[in-house]
Amino acid sequence: MPQEKDIQDSYCIHSPEQATVLLNPLRGEIIAQLLEPGSATEVARTLGETAQRINYHLKALEKAGLVQRVGTRQVRNLVEVLYRSIAKTFVLAESLSMKPETLQKLKDQSSLAHLITTSERIRRDAMLLMEESDVGDVIPSATLQFQVHLCTEQERQSFIEEYTAMVGQLVTRYSSSKEQEAYQVLLAVYPKPKA
Repeated sequence: MPQEKDIQDSYCIHSPEQATVLLNPLRGEIIAQLLEPGSATEVARTLGETAQRINYHLKALEKAGLVQRVGTRQVRNLVEVLYRSIAKTFVLAESLSMKPETLQKLKDQSSLAHLITTSERIRRDAMLLMEESDVGDVIPSATLQFQVHLCTEQERQSFIEEYTAMVGQLVTRYSSSKEQEAYQVLLAVYPKPKA
């Protein structure tokens, strides 16, 4: 039976080390799953990841003090460690002792890490669909790739705002019924690598 510890409503992050750990998108997803005590195996199953990968990120989160061990439980011949987030929400303090460029770099790298996580999810989902389908089955899907030249920060921001608004309207228009088959829509905008 897990030992109950209080979970805070919100936690303000003042340390650059904690900020760096938290800004990894997968770690954010892990923390969201741990508002109630859970094991690496449970979180992995929910997120469609391997238990080893989740365990690795849980160790980083625990070391940074963002999740805590709240007990153990016996599952067959194994003892599972149960973790829980220290808070329901996390806020980056404005007083973080980082230069604005460092904070921006953290945010940018977090976006790139999220891009990697998203591409891995697309690959995993595609592999599952291939495994589930029979030869000759048609699996409706689409992939689009474009390149756009955006010169200024304002132009980039305007493009992203219009892009997300248009896609949001399209998704809303075609999501009128829960009875329909669900389709994943994943979109990305990022600078073209120089190499």
